[in-house]
Amino acid sequence: MPHVLITGANRGLGLEFARQYKEAGWDVVATARQSSAELEALGVRVETLDMEDLDAVERLGDRLDRLDLLIANAGTYGPREVTSADEAREWADTFVTNTIAPFLLAEAVLPLVEASSGKLIAVSTKMGSIEDNRSGGFIAYRSSKAALNAAWRNLAIEVRTRGVAAAVLHPGWVQTRMGGTSAPLEPEESVAGMRKVIDGLTLEQSGGFFSYDGTMVPW
Repeated sequence: MPHVLITGANRGLGLEFARQYKEAGWDVVATARQSSAELEALGVRVETLDMEDLDAVERLGDRLDRLDLLIANAGTYGPREVTSADEAREWADTFVTNTIAPFLLAEAVLPLVEASSGKLIAVSTKMGSIEDNRSGGFIAYRSSKAALNAAWRNLAIEVRTRGVAAAVLHPGWVQTRMGGTSAPLEPEESVAGMRKVIDGLTLEQSGGFFSYDGTMVPW
């Protein structure tokens, strides 16, 4: 039975990832700052984890015996604009959650993933694409996800020789709390697409930025 670790799984995409992998017969470890009734109902192993607590992030790997796949999904929007010191501090917190903590977690679980020749996946967004940015706005979210993309690309280069593939995924505009009700995609479709991309990911493709439908996303 393959093992997957999914962060931010109490709702939205993380919850749907947990549901689909559980139904597919995987052993699922799901993390969240606070669990939810929906997550508990899945019957998966739930670990409390605040991505801003970097010590807890680093220690999480010690509580796992095996891991084939990491899906670093947890994220936050942060402030939409930064015009004050308080908003700047919130921006810094956004970097911890969206960039630093996922990278640290990947490093923490890398020995387990290497042992299974597994994969390291981060859920990013096309809003983190510098080339695609035509509208501006959402400075904390955009910049922290762009940094995540850069960090994960660096990670992919480092782990490829160890037989581990790594990639970042754009889930599309999805009907979640972050995406809103006007989004055209249901979580089920987005996650099903991302799972297909993950399943097909090879070492030759490692370091790529892919949309949920398998197309490449510009950096």
